[in-house]
Amino acid sequence: MSGFSRRRLIGTAGAVGAAGLGVGAAGGAIARATTAEEAPTALTTVGANTVAFHGEHQAGITTPPQAHGHLIAFDLAPGAGRKEATALLRRWSGLAAELMAGRPVAADDTGVALDAGPSSLTVTFGFGRTFFDRTDLVARRPPGLDPLPAFSADRLDTRRSNGDLWVQIGADDGLVAFHALRAVQRAAGATARVRWQMTGFNRSPGATERPMTTRNLMGQVDGTNNPKPSDPDFDQRIFVPPSDAGTGTGTDGGTGTGTDAGTGGGGGDFEWLVGGSYAVVRRIRMLLDDWEGLRLAEQERIIGRRKSDGGPLTGGGETEKLALDRIGADGKPVIPANAHARISAPEQNGGAAMLRRPFSYHDGIGADGVPDAGLLFICWQADPLRGFVPVQRKLDRGDALSPFVRHESSGLFAVPGGAAKGEYVGQRLLEP
Repeated sequence: MSGFSRRRLIGTAGAVGAAGLGVGAAGGAIARATTAEEAPTALTTVGANTVAFHGEHQAGITTPPQAHGHLIAFDLAPGAGRKEATALLRRWSGLAAELMAGRPVAADDTGVALDAGPSSLTVTFGFGRTFFDRTDLVARRPPGLDPLPAFSADRLDTRRSNGDLWVQIGADDGLVAFHALRAVQRAAGATARVRWQMTGFNRSPGATERPMTTRNLMGQVDGTNNPKPSDPDFDQRIFVPPSDAGTGTGTDGGTGTGTDAGTGGGGGDFEWLVGGSYAVVRRIRMLLDDWEGLRLAEQERIIGRRKSDGGPLTGGGETEKLALDRIGADGKPVIPANAHARISAPEQNGGAAMLRRPFSYHDGIGADGVPDAGLLFICWQADPLRGFVPVQRKLDRGDALSPFVRHESSGLFAVPGGAAKGEYVGQRLLEP
């Protein structure tokens, strides 16, 4: 087995990926190959999957959700400014490009992922509001980074909220994801220090008989009716448009001017954000003991959907449109007025839409036996003031799910567009 490099493994995976799946299903052949004196088994398609680093948009936004994720926020160190931040983004971008291609990052690579493929690894970078103060770039801070309003249900820990810089890491292998996390942290050096870090997970690829929307820790299908890249207005809703595009998602479901404070988009000093997006990040603790004590029928009334398949209580499959005006035999709406699905529906919020791409988390069980578990909620939109904010305001006023969740941390980050080859993420901001 010696002399069989990781690079060679990756190179052969595409040619024999299907065979790798067959071997994996043959009852332990892969395990035997690791102990016998024979050629190692090729990577399966899960390990061989690669996501491109360079492109119009950063990876990790429309990329299918991965099984493992890390979120980490940094603050620039005292004395560090624009020059140091520029050097850091150069290092991080070069690092991410290598990691996402499945290559070791340096001579001092930790070796955690040496025998693994890229496993759909993505590394995504964003800027918090305070980053612009620290780098003397306040004039180029987009209006979309204005602080989120306070919500009555918030119980936010400021130590685990916001930050100058934000990095999202996702991969379908836990060691690959951790390797990337450590590499990013080590590359920060003396320029930035960790403010907070969170770890999450999703269902693994291939864990179900057919591809389907993932479930959260309440057992509910989570992500139904997300905007799809095939939707004609997807880019307008999710990505910041150029100034000459002239449109962005409006609060009435129509369009708004791409250069106004609402979109935080193109025009003038904000042109660096074109092709980028805004990420709202919320750590939402689920009160699972209380939730699991409810009868199934009550859980379904609170959500407005069947737990079995995510279909609406008014009938049909998961993607069936909610029949919000349907009245039951008792004279009440079949989907209750305070049901989560009703209140968060785009048609109930002036067409407001966001791309939800969360991870679940579990941070242990307390001495009282209560699990610290829930959702690392991440949503993407061209403008948080027209995406996340109106929906959360309505949920805050009367969502039946509210007694069973607790928002414990929050962050808002401007995520620039992708880097072309030879560029680094954020170059258009830092080197205008």
